[in-house]
Amino acid sequence: MMTEQPYLRRIRSFVRREGRLTKGQQRALAELFPRYGISLQQGALDLDALFGRQAFRILEIGFGNGVSLAEMATKHPENDYLGIEVHRPGVGNLLLQIEKQEFNNIRVSNDDAVEVLEQQIPDASLDAVYLFFPDPWHKKKHHKRRIVQPGFAQLVYRKLKPGGIFHMATDWENYAEHMLEVMSTAKGFENSAGKDNYIARPEYRPLTKFEQRGHRLGHGVRDLVFRKME
Repeated sequence: MMTEQPYLRRIRSFVRREGRLTKGQQRALAELFPRYGISLQQGALDLDALFGRQAFRILEIGFGNGVSLAEMATKHPENDYLGIEVHRPGVGNLLLQIEKQEFNNIRVSNDDAVEVLEQQIPDASLDAVYLFFPDPWHKKKHHKRRIVQPGFAQLVYRKLKPGGIFHMATDWENYAEHMLEVMSTAKGFENSAGKDNYIARPEYRPLTKFEQRGHRLGHGVRDLVFRKME
């Protein structure tokens, strides 16, 4: 006699906190998201069609209020950026910046990054994946919620082009050590800084409010860049 298997729910790396939407953010979500946003219902994406060109493609997971992503898009108009953020006020804020600065190289998702990667991003289509200051889930009992895990590393590996990079940054030493351990054993990646090393902040990564806060609290900020071996 077969027994029913329990349903196993995937542990999410985030908790949705809606927060208060400003009138501007509400308008942006209603009027601008249909133009610049993507949803899981669209299914697999054709990135060339999405951006209307071929370009260096970067996915940023958890862009917060969008200020840093907008800064990168301004400094590097030759690149295309797909930003994912689960908190709607941040999405609305980035949409307002897209409107104000007339960006054509940013698209926005308000869905779970893992689901977007699994269901929408073609394999070997990204030149870089950025993960800057994700929730550290600093309590030991919550470490399982951290997004950087062996399975996630292999998901990123599949989506990167050969030679593509996975760039992480955190101001929590324990999470940096966790990232380093996971990525050092992830098949198909090499540490750009050499074994067990971190890198200095690259020019293309803006200083974020989280980083500035970390400096004020005395937290050292660590950057890790792992490259998909060809």
